[in-house]
Amino acid sequence: MWNRPLAKQLTAAFVRTVNTPGKYHDEHGLILRVVLSERKRWISKSWVQRLVVHGRRRDLGLGAYPLVGLADARECALDNRRIARSGGDPRARPAAAAPTFEEAFEAVLSVKAPAWKSPTSQISWRQTMRLYVFPHIGSRGVDTLTTSDMLLVLTPLWNDKPPTAKRMLQRMSSVFQWAIAEGHRSDDPTANVTSVLPRHKGEEKHHEAMPYVQVGAFLVSLREAAVPLPRQLALEFLTLTAARTSEVRLMTWDEVDMDARAWTVPAARMKMIREHRVPLAERAVAILDEARGLPRHGSRWVFPGTGGAELSQMALLRTMRRLGEAKATPHGMRSAFRDWCGEQSDAPHAVIETALAHVVRNKTEAAYARSDLFEHRRVLMEQWAAYLCP
Repeated sequence: MWNRPLAKQLTAAFVRTVNTPGKYHDEHGLILRVVLSERKRWISKSWVQRLVVHGRRRDLGLGAYPLVGLADARECALDNRRIARSGGDPRARPAAAAPTFEEAFEAVLSVKAPAWKSPTSQISWRQTMRLYVFPHIGSRGVDTLTTSDMLLVLTPLWNDKPPTAKRMLQRMSSVFQWAIAEGHRSDDPTANVTSVLPRHKGEEKHHEAMPYVQVGAFLVSLREAAVPLPRQLALEFLTLTAARTSEVRLMTWDEVDMDARAWTVPAARMKMIREHRVPLAERAVAILDEARGLPRHGSRWVFPGTGGAELSQMALLRTMRRLGEAKATPHGMRSAFRDWCGEQSDAPHAVIETALAHVVRNKTEAAYARSDLFEHRRVLMEQWAAYLCP
């Protein structure tokens, strides 16, 4: 697909804001290439120059935006064209110096951040990099780093803070994958680093779940507790819908159809990056009716936090801790629902998995579950609500 801007040349504002995949032309054969990732999570932008070199058409990569801005790309394109017209080969020019690791990280972040569900993800990436990575390798060229440098960064964290170390490994790998795509290096030094690090003892830890037989009594104590009403309502709504915490705390009124008793979570906020319809039991609808009377302060959130801001990531967990739940987590309510389904309901496996917004892995079940089984799930969620709120 070939797209052209309305003006004869690109502008800095257009380059910054364009998000429609395609190729956008400028002078001297310069092209801005906009690509949507395979999983449709983010847009990437890069510069390509189309030239005739020694009688043959060539496409020359000039780097990724925003690391290479419009002015720099134009200057490079003009230099390349002069070389080609004089009979030279721009590809024979000395390669531009590779960016530092910190510069490469900023380029990766600028590509990923616009598609993230919450600005807290960008804050987390920056904070962890500044604390644990940049002091060691931030000023080094991204093309000079080795596996031993990765060990230098990861070893102090590997045993003391395993989850943090694994996040750092994934984030550093993203930077090196970008560097490979941009031609700054040919390998990812994080690829085999775990083979020389000690294995973590014990099994993977999952979110602690409250036994489903205790959930009903917990909701009674929640309604009677002296906790902020938005948190109280949000936590009970989360339990009734078996939704994830981020899906509930960032819920907006335009996602709710009270007539159809349905809540549609947009794909951008779903783990599987696809829209998910949630049938609302009568008690869930009653919670939303009560939520309409909450002080809004101009907020668009169904369950607003202090001053109308979004509920914090820890708000619902703190509420559970305040009620004396030392281990169970909000996310664990999904596990309680799953256990109840398996022991107390006769719902088919595909209906249960769809209610949890999981992918139906079994090919035979998936073949029969071509719809979202919405009405079947409505029956299941009404049964769950009746069990919790008899």
